[in-house]
Amino acid sequence: MFNRFPSKVTWPRCVRPAFLLLVLASLASFAWAAETCKQLVATGNPEYPPYLWRDPADNNRLMGANADLVQMVAKEIGIPIEVRYAGSWARVQEEAKLGRVDLVAGAFFTVDRLDYMDYVYPSFRETRSLVWGRQSAPIKYQRWADLQGLSGVTVINNSFGEDFDRFAKTSLKIATVPSLEQALKMLQLGRVDYLVYEESPALAYIAKLGIDGLLPMAASISNESLYLTLSHKSPCNSSELRAALAKAMYKLARQNVMKKMIDTNIQLWRTK
Repeated sequence: MFNRFPSKVTWPRCVRPAFLLLVLASLASFAWAAETCKQLVATGNPEYPPYLWRDPADNNRLMGANADLVQMVAKEIGIPIEVRYAGSWARVQEEAKLGRVDLVAGAFFTVDRLDYMDYVYPSFRETRSLVWGRQSAPIKYQRWADLQGLSGVTVINNSFGEDFDRFAKTSLKIATVPSLEQALKMLQLGRVDYLVYEESPALAYIAKLGIDGLLPMAASISNESLYLTLSHKSPCNSSELRAALAKAMYKLARQNVMKKMIDTNIQLWRTK
């Protein structure tokens, strides 16, 4: 019977060396990836209690509910994860773009961030972003348009959802500063009319700093989900790792582990 497949394939002499180099390069790449993926590095917004903040005992380390969650993820995927301080929130995003960190522990979804990060689904927390004002000079806020003509402030590179970000860029006057503490003090001193920031971190900082006279508006700016993300340029970024992270997040989300960790870290932040 006619055999369609030859028992031996003879490659042209010019192809053999190139093919061999390709195989060797692939094997070397695989070995290098296995070596570099023995540990992952995560970071995040260091001014984000009760989710993340710098450890007073070790300024190179981040602690908080998100850091605790990351350690649970590490156990699920079988790879140690170091939660490291990498600078301001703006710097964290730059480090993710460059692949100098593997994971960002807590980011809202934006289309722009898809250019340099993979989002791990499902999300692990729903958050509310609010307008904060002064009791001595309250503002009437029910909808975004109510902020037009007023001066606002927030932290550099913060996002409050795609829709609000677009509206703010074209219709609002919102200054950006490097830290939440600076933004809160600007509001307290009357240098701006309002602050846009998330509910839990703002409350945590107001309590810690002992700032009086600030209050949130009842209506929220947005309700957004927090995600774990993986840098496109991480040497560990692979379909296998993305699947493992997604499975871990699905399991932990179903167990609702974040609620207890947030409650614990609110108390911890206040005592540090």
